[in-house]
Amino acid sequence: MSDDNLLETIFAGELKELMVVSYIVLGNNAVTNRFIERRFRMPVQAWSALYAIERFPGLRAKEIRQLFPRPQNTISRAVALLEKRKLIVQEASDSDGREKRLFATDEGRKLLVEMIDVSRRRQDEWLAPLSPEERSTFFDLARKIASGPRLLSSTVML
Repeated sequence: MSDDNLLETIFAGELKELMVVSYIVLGNNAVTNRFIERRFRMPVQAWSALYAIERFPGLRAKEIRQLFPRPQNTISRAVALLEKRKLIVQEASDSDGREKRLFATDEGRKLLVEMIDVSRRRQDEWLAPLSPEERSTFFDLARKIASGPRLLSSTVML
C-alpha cells in the first residue's frame, strides 16, 4: 500500500479528526525540532520557553506550562539551558525573594528574532495549501479548540 493510501485510509477512519491533527502536529514537529536542534543546538522546548519569556517579561517558570503544556521538569531543564547560555536571566521577585522571574537578555532577544523569522517561514510553508480565507478559518477553529475546556482535561480518560 502506498504512503498516500495509508494516510487516506487513516484519515477516513472513526478517529479521522484526531489523526489529521496528530499528523499535522507531529509532522511539523519532526521538521521543526530537527532544525531547531541542529541550527540552534537546543531542544524545541527551550526555544518555546525563550519565546514565552520574551513575550511576557517577568514570567515564572511554572507559568510557561499555561502556554506550552509540558511536564514541569522539562520546562525547568529548558530554563536552566537558556540561563546557562546567557539567553535569559532570573531575578528575585520584589514581593517574594524565593520566587524567580525570568527575563530575556539582549542575546536571547537577538537569537529569538532569527528563530521567529525561520518559524514564520516554516508556518507559511506548511500552510501553503490554504487560501488566506481558509487559513483564517483554520486559525479561528483551532483557537476555539485550544481555548476550550476539554483540551487539557478529560472526563473520558480518567
